[in-house]
Amino acid sequence: MADQNTTSATPALEVHDLTVSYHSKPVLWGVDFTVPQGTLTGIMGPNGAGKSTLIKSIMGLVEMNSGFAHILGGPLEKVRQQVSYVPQRESVDWNFPASVLDVVLMGRYGKLGLFKRPRKADKEAALSCLEDVGLLPFKDRQIAQLSGGQQQRVFLARALAQDADIYFMDEPFAGVDAATEQAIINLLKKMREQGKTVFVVHHDLQTAPEYFDWMVFLNTRLVANGPTKKVFTQEVLKETYGGKLSLLVQVGDLLAEEGLPPRKG
Repeated sequence: MADQNTTSATPALEVHDLTVSYHSKPVLWGVDFTVPQGTLTGIMGPNGAGKSTLIKSIMGLVEMNSGFAHILGGPLEKVRQQVSYVPQRESVDWNFPASVLDVVLMGRYGKLGLFKRPRKADKEAALSCLEDVGLLPFKDRQIAQLSGGQQQRVFLARALAQDADIYFMDEPFAGVDAATEQAIINLLKKMREQGKTVFVVHHDLQTAPEYFDWMVFLNTRLVANGPTKKVFTQEVLKETYGGKLSLLVQVGDLLAEEGLPPRKG
């Protein structure tokens, strides 16, 4: 991992004037923000706000119409081995014939170089990551045989095995039970304590203040970016969600009654 003492002033992520369109319709428009290193950042907004598109464009999976994204001060190509991406579980073909351990070992390939086989140390690292996510007993199981929550944990273990500095995770809590969600967020907080920077596309406003110390609010355009204590306000929520916030009136009540804890698990 990069020396935090010498690089902490360098932003984990700098996005400038980012615009992305699908079929000539803007999904992201002129998005501009910076996030420091060592944060656990929630990317929030209503459906269709461009949250997943933001991550995909940063990772080079979706073409930008304009603007740029720099990771650790440079383009993705220069820091690719320091960056890990966990896509939405629904976007993966889980019928691919591979064992749980095989999938997690894929996270080590970037460190192996071309045509090199995993070493004993790589296998031990993969097994340790499986233990971290509570799936060591399933190491020889085919991934298609796992539940949705277990598959999500395998993806997380693969990302951990990569030993990156920056992690982008697209809705890692989608379709998992409360116990799995709590286990994942505990692990993400531990990663932050180790100096990692983690970006999480998330939709649950009630858990967001508990989970994230930094937040990016999107609704095609950037609404707010900053420490959770500063930007998680009724004003920002109304601007981000508009009329859709009527479904989340209880969250507004929680905000009004400062000191009430968000929903747990």
